[in-house]
Amino acid sequence: MSLTRRHLALGLAALPALGGTAFAQRPALAPLSADDKALVDKAAAYLQDLTEAKARFVQTDMRGTMTQGTLYLKRPGKARFAYEPPSGLLVVADGANVSIADSRLKTFDRYPLMATPLSIFLARQIRLDRGIVVRSVSRMADGFSLTARDGKKEAEGEITLTFSNTPFALVGWSVTDAQGMSTRIRLVDLEKAPGLPPSLFVLNDPRPKSVGRARM
Repeated sequence: MSLTRRHLALGLAALPALGGTAFAQRPALAPLSADDKALVDKAAAYLQDLTEAKARFVQTDMRGTMTQGTLYLKRPGKARFAYEPPSGLLVVADGANVSIADSRLKTFDRYPLMATPLSIFLARQIRLDRGIVVRSVSRMADGFSLTARDGKKEAEGEITLTFSNTPFALVGWSVTDAQGMSTRIRLVDLEKAPGLPPSLFVLNDPRPKSVGRARM
């Protein structure tokens, strides 16, 4: 899978293969204000309560190309991005790994979940004040966004989560890798969906065994 294709497939998560040490070299951050910390705590409490959910998503890559599909979310650690045709992508986080199947290119790739910024809001315990570096909080007309990365630098990238105020909800995110390439996800009609079947979060290599094993 090409670098561009991998980045498109993982609009939900920047890959370590795309990373470098750019984020580790940035200057020290100014401490967040009390108001900023209050918004971070509000976001963490909301995400902690979002245990099972589904939504439509619209993804825009760094070239402006738009794709869409359906997202299923089950914390901790599980997500499914089912892209609509003509895209042949299916992306599944199973709690340990993120797997990407492309039926058009007949490829299959697998990466550790903890090596992606997606792990920040799929964690069992959402703690944006421990192990996570919140780089900034930005306010908008009807909401705010916060930009964060893994403080242990296991995830080479940053994720910006965007929330609306009325109603308070996660409305999307963007992922920027260490090379500065960004992919945006916009959520539509996000709603809680208790009882999602476990089979949604299983993705095995669909190719014949003779094709070769997935890259780890």
